[in-house]
Amino acid sequence: MGGFSNFAISFTIISILSGCLTLFSFGLTSSGTTAASIGWPIVALCVMPVAISMAEIASAYPTAGGLYYWASKLGGPAWGWFTAWFNLIGQVAITAGIVYGLSIFVDALINQFAPGFPASGHAGAIATLVIYAIILLVGAFINFAGVNVVSTLNSISAWWHMIGVVIIVAAVLFFAPIHPHPWHFAYATNQSSSGFPNWYGFLIGLLLAQYTFTGYDASAHVSEETVGADKNAPRGIILSVAVSAIAGYVLLMGLVFAIPDLTKTMASTNPVLYILTTRLGVSIGTTLFIIALCAQFFCGTASITANSRMIYAFARDRGIPGWKKWSKINKEKHVPTNAIWLAVVCAFILALPALFSTVIYAAVTSIATIGLYVAYVTPVFLRRIHPERMPQGSFQLGKWGVFLGWWSVAWVIFICILFMLPTVGPVTLSNFNFTPVVLLVVFAFLVPWWFSSVKNWFHGPIREIDEEPTVATNQFQLRMGDPLKLDE
Repeated sequence: MGGFSNFAISFTIISILSGCLTLFSFGLTSSGTTAASIGWPIVALCVMPVAISMAEIASAYPTAGGLYYWASKLGGPAWGWFTAWFNLIGQVAITAGIVYGLSIFVDALINQFAPGFPASGHAGAIATLVIYAIILLVGAFINFAGVNVVSTLNSISAWWHMIGVVIIVAAVLFFAPIHPHPWHFAYATNQSSSGFPNWYGFLIGLLLAQYTFTGYDASAHVSEETVGADKNAPRGIILSVAVSAIAGYVLLMGLVFAIPDLTKTMASTNPVLYILTTRLGVSIGTTLFIIALCAQFFCGTASITANSRMIYAFARDRGIPGWKKWSKINKEKHVPTNAIWLAVVCAFILALPALFSTVIYAAVTSIATIGLYVAYVTPVFLRRIHPERMPQGSFQLGKWGVFLGWWSVAWVIFICILFMLPTVGPVTLSNFNFTPVVLLVVFAFLVPWWFSSVKNWFHGPIREIDEEPTVATNQFQLRMGDPLKLDE
């Protein structure tokens, strides 16, 4: 991959046409239009220090292991192992969130042309789950085709996202009939219908933006497949967040100003589809909706790529059970086929509670956000308490590193607490946010396992080859006439 392809995979997984649109309804329910108009820029400004701090470490350690490799080098095997598991959980949840959100949109599209097709209730949940499984399988088979296919698809996806945003925003802002709301409508409508006070609803609504700004660690996970990774990986991380922040805000504000009637929009099956078809007509609105669906599919496929590479790298270092199976590379296509299957199956299992939960999507996106950001900020935290351990990369923050690093840590602590709170009130079994339960189960499993077994055999990333081989080292046999041999 070149620099643009590296940027493209993170930009694709952030996917403003996925995160912004699939959680648009959640934002409206939580805090009205302010979730987008005010919440988005606040989160963007708070997330950028995290991305910049990660980029500095990615420049020093350009490897597929990414976050857990950095944590291992900066803090030791225990830090690396726990970081890897949170990254793995976050990666699985982000794949589930992206593809399940796409499934909800596909369900709504089918329902528009076939009103008898189940889009709600238990039958709707089953239909969405079937669509979800089909999309996961298609994404997996695309990944089986090889890195060249994935790289090309990601490059197409990046342009598709940028052009798609321009087309959708231009349509709703300039080609729709006269807008029914004054400009202050977008910034003053803080009306939570979640069952909680407006201020609480606004905080919960930050999930719209925070969830969207995930997945940019993909630039680090494909470092070993990127030319000039010490420069291109950090550039990909920062640019993907910056471009997404601007383009996402424009997209959200375009939709907000195009809302025909807030009450009817929130009561519709799919608010985004309702806005587009009501303001632009069924034909044009549906076409724009399909453009968004294609972008979401690209996003899901790229997420499977990043997820599988993380699984492969962690398995290569013997960090997960069955590591021999998950670290195998297909000799023909040069892709980790088994790791791809594991990523897809785990994502499907995570979405199964949809059969009895009405807040499954919010819960999955919360798990993804918390899991990934804990993994994001752990090496940043270690970088700050052990500054002498990290070698200098091509990208360095200098004196700004301290401020940006500790800001990142504080912000992640805040959102981890926030997104474990209830999202709908009064709290019942069907709308219970099971995010803290999942995280508690993870801790209950990982902590005893580490102390009873893992600490005795997991020693961090395993060096596959010496970085600077010389005649003097015993890693290589370089005598004349001898074949090249590796100790490991």
